[in-house]
Amino acid sequence: MKVDLGDLNAFVAVARAGGFREGARISGSSPSFLSEAVRRLETQLGVRLFNRTTRSVVPTEAGKGLLERLGPALTEVESALDVVNRFRDRPAGTLRLNVPVSAARLVLPNIIPPFLAAYPDIRLEVITEESFVDVLAAGCDAGIRYDERLEQDMIAVPIGPRVQRYAAAASPAYLDRHGRPQHPSELLGHACLLGRFASGAMTTPWEFERDGEVLRVDCTGPLIVRLGGATDLAVDAAIAGTGIVYLFEDWLRPHLDSGALEPILEPWWLRFSGPFLYYPGRRLVPAPLRAFIDFVKASAQWA
Repeated sequence: MKVDLGDLNAFVAVARAGGFREGARISGSSPSFLSEAVRRLETQLGVRLFNRTTRSVVPTEAGKGLLERLGPALTEVESALDVVNRFRDRPAGTLRLNVPVSAARLVLPNIIPPFLAAYPDIRLEVITEESFVDVLAAGCDAGIRYDERLEQDMIAVPIGPRVQRYAAAASPAYLDRHGRPQHPSELLGHACLLGRFASGAMTTPWEFERDGEVLRVDCTGPLIVRLGGATDLAVDAAIAGTGIVYLFEDWLRPHLDSGALEPILEPWWLRFSGPFLYYPGRRLVPAPLRAFIDFVKASAQWA
C-alpha cells in the first residue's frame, strides 16, 4: 500500500498537538488542509484514526498504534534528509525547542535574536511547557531544563547564567503594614503567593540557605497560580500589596530596580545552578540543532 508521506506527517501533527487547529499552528499549515489529509489517510487505510468531538480530537486505538510506530520512523526520515543539509553553505530547516516559561523569558531573549541573524535559513519554533517531556515524542529536537530534571541518556549543554537565585520580595506598602521579616521562619505569619506545577506539586515549602544552614518554610497565602502562564499574576499581586512572592531573581529584577518590589531576606536567597540545553544522544543531530549547540557553546557570555 502506497501512502502519501505528507498525509502521514499531517496525522502525526494532529495527534501530537491534540487537535487540527493546534496542529495547523505548529506545522504552519491550515486546519482544513490537515483535516483533508487525515480524511484521505483514513479512507486509504480503511480505519478511523481519530475520535472527533466538538471539543476534542483523540487518537483511536488504531491511531495510537500508528503514531507509536510512525513517530520514530519519520524522525529517521528527517535525519536522513538532514545528511543532505550538511552539504549546504548554511544550515537550513526547522529547529523545535521545548522549554519552561522561565527559560523563554530569562534565557532565550539574549540568544535567539543573534542566532537567527547568524542563521537566516533556520526557522525556530519554541514550545513552552513546565513538565519534563520526551522531546522526540513531543516532536521537538531539544529542550531546556535544570539538571535535576534531566535523564541519564540525554546530552546536556550549559545555557544561560550558570548561577541563579530565588528572590523574596513584596511591595513597600505591604511591608509597611505587616513588617519586614528578618528570618525565614517569620514568613509563617505572612501572606505568601504560591505556585503550582503542571504535575500538581506546589512550590511550598520555600527553601532558604545561609552559611550552610538550609531552612524550608511551609508558607501559606491567599493566592496560588499555575506556574508558567500565570506566574506574572503572582508578581502583579505582590506589587499590588497582596503578599510576598518568591521567584527567580532575574524575573523580579526589573521590579526590584524600579522600587515596585522591595527585597527581603536577601542573605538567605537560595542559589542554584543554571539550566541546560538537552537532547537525545542516540540519534543523528539535525543541522539546525547542531548550529544552535555550537552557537551556544561559542557564546562568551556563558563563561
